[in-house]
This record gives sequence, structure tokens and C-alpha cells, in this order.
Amino acid sequence: MENSKYEAWNNPQPVQQENKKILAGISAILLGGLGVHKFILGYTKEGIIQLILGFLCGLGFVIGIVEGIIYLTKSDEEFYQTYQVSKKAWF
Repeated sequence: MENSKYEAWNNPQPVQQENKKILAGISAILLGGLGVHKFILGYTKEGIIQLILGFLCGLGFVIGIVEGIIYLTKSDEEFYQTYQVSKKAWF
């Protein structure tokens, strides 16, 4: 009994990470000019910048489409490491 407790403690199960790739990618393509995908990923400042760009010149929508495609073409692990762990805010 004591040995199984030791084994479980030394070999913990991997923790499931919340990967926001699909949600962020689709919202970037559909609502990119509003910066919704930036807010989903926790990038408040960048979301506000994209919202302003979307209203002023429409550039926010183009950026959103490009970022959505980039998000959806990355592997789950690569997306998680790049945008959720390393906090890369743009492209």
C-alpha cells in the first residue's frame, strides 16, 4: 500500500491545459476587427488596439483574418506554447 502511494506521487498524471486555439481562431476570422480573439487570449491592451483599428480603417479585420488562419494552422501544442504560455500578442 505504501509503495503505490509513492509511485503515484512520483508519476503524476499530466495536467490538461486549456487550449483556446479553436475559439480564438474562429473568433479572429469572424470578429477579428473587434479584437475578440485578443480578449479571449487575455491580451486586453492588444484587443483595444485592434478594436480601434477595426473602427477607424478596417485594418483590424484584415489582421483578424490573418491571425485566425495562423492560429488554426498551428498544432495545438505550438499554439498553446506560443500564445498562452509565451504570450506572443501579434502574429
